[in-house]
Amino acid sequence: MALPQLNVYRHERGTRALITLAGEIDLATAPLVRTALAECQSDGIRSIDVDLTAVTFCDVSGLNTFLLAYRFATEADRTLRLHHPPQSMTRVIEITGSRFLLHSFPAADVRPRGIPVAAGGTP
Repeated sequence: MALPQLNVYRHERGTRALITLAGEIDLATAPLVRTALAECQSDGIRSIDVDLTAVTFCDVSGLNTFLLAYRFATEADRTLRLHHPPQSMTRVIEITGSRFLLHSFPAADVRPRGIPVAAGGTP
């Protein structure tokens, strides 16, 4: 059985950092994410953006890692934002009431349920 893989890349400019993740975030790889986020905070990074474009899977241990990092960042008057999560992860974030983690979401995702969308894209 192959071990899940996750690549973690960190790019920084001043007090901002971009963490790019590629692969699977699960019980085996969540510690890599936790370490990368903790190092940003200990290095004085004030704003952490996490690009999830290349993430193929994220389980509850990954979500928990982001929730804890968000809490620590908020308590230290810093920011943590997730960008471009896969659709399956977006759904879990919505179900758990954790949308505050996301930097932005498509307009269709923020529309109250039950309001139809016209052909032009507006309700």
